[in-house]
Amino acid sequence: MPKPARMAWIALVLSIVTAGVWAQTAIPDADNTTRLSPGSGGEFQFVRLAYSSNSYGRGGYGGGYYGRRQRWQTDWPDAEYHFSRGVDRLTRVAVADQSKILTPLDEEIYDYPWIYAVEVGYWYLDDREAAHIRDYLLRGGFLMVDDFHGTWEWAAFVSSMERVFPDRPIIDIPEDDEAFHVIYDLDQRIQIPSRQFIYSGVTWEQDGYTPHWRGIYDDEGRLMVAINFNMDIGDAWEHADWPDYPENMTALAYRFGINYLVYAMTH
Repeated sequence: MPKPARMAWIALVLSIVTAGVWAQTAIPDADNTTRLSPGSGGEFQFVRLAYSSNSYGRGGYGGGYYGRRQRWQTDWPDAEYHFSRGVDRLTRVAVADQSKILTPLDEEIYDYPWIYAVEVGYWYLDDREAAHIRDYLLRGGFLMVDDFHGTWEWAAFVSSMERVFPDRPIIDIPEDDEAFHVIYDLDQRIQIPSRQFIYSGVTWEQDGYTPHWRGIYDDEGRLMVAINFNMDIGDAWEHADWPDYPENMTALAYRFGINYLVYAMTH
């Protein structure tokens, strides 16, 4: 092959390889939100639920969906950045370019099989919002709630959850439920604490001494709501790159999130 032709061929191959690497490389935005390189798509997009706070949650955070820093923003955006990178690394699920924030009344909610809500001991869903979330879940959606602790926050969470499903019980997820085994076998479960554990050595908050993995099911036995009570999975995602945060707790937090995600996408 003549030298000019050979050089052109090498340049073409290098451009194809470079483009392939660029299309698969994760890049953090300036604000650290989740983004893949230009042109990349995804089967999974991290969706965070923005809710109005109850009267206790408004203190220091503000009411309504937006405004001052609010409870639903806890661990944002680092939690979604690290978790999305984990999904990209540990599964064959293609991760979308950016994470997303939706409110309970957004019609776009139906486009996403998995939604995450944090600090739900401080949320408030009115009747209209609860009806919309109920419809989303009964149509096949999945809600993962996280980072709430103790007797009072449980009661506040249930107060709004009962508007969503007044006729469906909250139960402990059975040991043999597929959500615990769809990718990883989650037979060993420990309390996943907030970052304060690093300084205090205490894994619980308030009177939430015992972790619980609870859920709400539809009529066919499909898990619709995964309730992570007395634990803080979002903090374990957020601080996945902190050398002082225990690796076994971060690893377990990734496994729970990935199991719930894959379950949501396949059920």
